[in-house]
Amino acid sequence: MTKTCDVVIIGGGIAGISLAARCASMMTVTCLERETSLGYHSTSRSAAMYIPNYGTALLRQLIRMSGDALTGDAIVDGGVTSRRGELALVTEAEADALAAYMDGSTGLAEITPHEAQELCPILRTEPFVSAVYEASAADIDVDKLFQGFIRMARQAGADIQPRQEVLSLTKIGSTWQIETKTDRFETPIVVNAAGAWAGELAMHAKASPITITPCRRSAAMIPLADGLDPSPWPMIASISETWYAKPDAGRLMVSPADQDPIAPCDAWVDDMVLAEGIDRFEKATTVAVTRVEQQWAGLRSFAPDHEPVVGFDPAATGFFWLAGQGGNGIQTAPALSQLAADLITGVAGQDAVADVDLISGLSPERFI
Repeated sequence: MTKTCDVVIIGGGIAGISLAARCASMMTVTCLERETSLGYHSTSRSAAMYIPNYGTALLRQLIRMSGDALTGDAIVDGGVTSRRGELALVTEAEADALAAYMDGSTGLAEITPHEAQELCPILRTEPFVSAVYEASAADIDVDKLFQGFIRMARQAGADIQPRQEVLSLTKIGSTWQIETKTDRFETPIVVNAAGAWAGELAMHAKASPITITPCRRSAAMIPLADGLDPSPWPMIASISETWYAKPDAGRLMVSPADQDPIAPCDAWVDDMVLAEGIDRFEKATTVAVTRVEQQWAGLRSFAPDHEPVVGFDPAATGFFWLAGQGGNGIQTAPALSQLAADLITGVAGQDAVADVDLISGLSPERFI
């Protein structure tokens, strides 16, 4: 039997689910996820931080637009953030990285290595010439946020279906026909929220040939010596993003901040890459890592210019991109989902709700 609806969203991560939550009160929405659980690949493996001054100017705009929803009651009562702060550490060779980081920033304080050490006592001072402290950076409770969007979507009537891998996607007239192993769907609008598989899905749809490159990001959980309580410490990181560490339940999550292109898959840790990142962390701190309690990897997917791709495809009518968030899908989800919903329903065009430069900066048309 063929099921019809106004929109089919392909991908049950934070992007697809948050869009379903925004759209389901206005149209019939089905969300298809290939895995047995939602948010399996990237959403559940996020570093889970809200950092308003992270990334490009466009990403910073999206992150800041999401701030009120993350900290307030719009998605989950009481919000999903808790104060953490972030220290970006600067060596003598990283003057250019510091200048780029400070350009267009708000609310940052440049401090001395000794002042940084007061905030995070495991830091060494001798490798660094300064540090940048962002007091507004915060932990995000990813599960709480994700479950909040799932609840919103289902309460609004969205049909969310795991175990539904898309086998074919064909345009016949003005209708998209989607086949899975067990079902067939028809819709005028299909949303590509397939994360690492977004490029492959676009190829099946004969949409614009926008390359979406999945990249591995590894992390490990390490224990600390008895008596060390990291709970009040900020997240610490190299300003050029060659490693970072974040307190997590009495331990530290350490990452080499790797960004190695790989085929879309269930990502695995490269032991050498992880070891090199831990070595960089050890050189920046007084911690000697003797044991790893847990290690994992996730995927961050990028368009060629490292900006998200959001909007209707110019070559395939009714094919909507919501992809290429590049590891920022959690902290931009409130803003990106609302913008995408406005574009799909036409609200953005009618009422100029969204910034024109933002829409054009995200549009897939920029690659044509």
